[in-house]
Amino acid sequence: MKLKGKTALITGATGVIGNTIARAFAREGCNLILSGPSKRKTSALVRQFSTFENVEVRAIPADVSNKKSVQQLFKKTGRNSKGIDILVTAAGIYGAIGTTDQIEPEAWMEAIRVNLLGTFMTIKYSLPFLRKSRRGKIIALAGGGEGALTNRSSYVSSKGGVLRLVETLAGELAPIDINAISPGSVVSGFVDDLLKAGPKKLGKERYAEALKQKRGTIASTPPEKAAALAVFLASSESDGISGKNISAVWDKWQEFGRHKKELAKSDVYTMRRIKPKDRGYDW
Repeated sequence: MKLKGKTALITGATGVIGNTIARAFAREGCNLILSGPSKRKTSALVRQFSTFENVEVRAIPADVSNKKSVQQLFKKTGRNSKGIDILVTAAGIYGAIGTTDQIEPEAWMEAIRVNLLGTFMTIKYSLPFLRKSRRGKIIALAGGGEGALTNRSSYVSSKGGVLRLVETLAGELAPIDINAISPGSVVSGFVDDLLKAGPKKLGKERYAEALKQKRGTIASTPPEKAAALAVFLASSESDGISGKNISAVWDKWQEFGRHKKELAKSDVYTMRRIKPKDRGYDW
């Protein structure tokens, strides 16, 4: 078992990706502290995970966008836990969907508060615990694709911020390893949010695509792909790999163990500005 004896705190554990990661961790012998915004859904997690033998599971509801709530999460964690070795920030929302002239600033800030500020605060208040671990690990759920996502500026701005945060903290937090996972197009509550927004706000083509995803008529990414990558990043196999944005779908992360020196020295798997010479131009 790759994570036996370790303890992971996972936010967003009531969501599809966070829950799948939690189950993958439990199968690897990891003790769990599971958190979500709904007290009812979070409390139900203890019963749901009762089938895993020799794994301790606790559930603590928290709103990651609220400073006091995050502080309470870690205060409660400290009361009945020896500590944590792994932090997974899987809490996230799509936020306001629509064109810039349709969205009010207050609504636009929703994804920033949950996805970016929530990730920052969760990391900040986890550090006293992770620094006591022999090798602390932080895994942030990113996403947003590689290009522009029309009518979803709040979401992509928040996730872009998460990626730069992860890269910046890699140097600051060493020897704690911190990486981001881009999970791909997983059918989750996010797809429901897209459908709820409707074709006028989302755009006809993307709405039609989301509808097909929901119906299962086009391929989507299984959440297990993100979970498998999360297990790798939480385990000793990834020691020394930090500050990277890794795709659960496209990147050959299973081979990273052979390329740790190159990864440490290179800016691969990071956000960078594309310059003319990168595209064959001489200007």
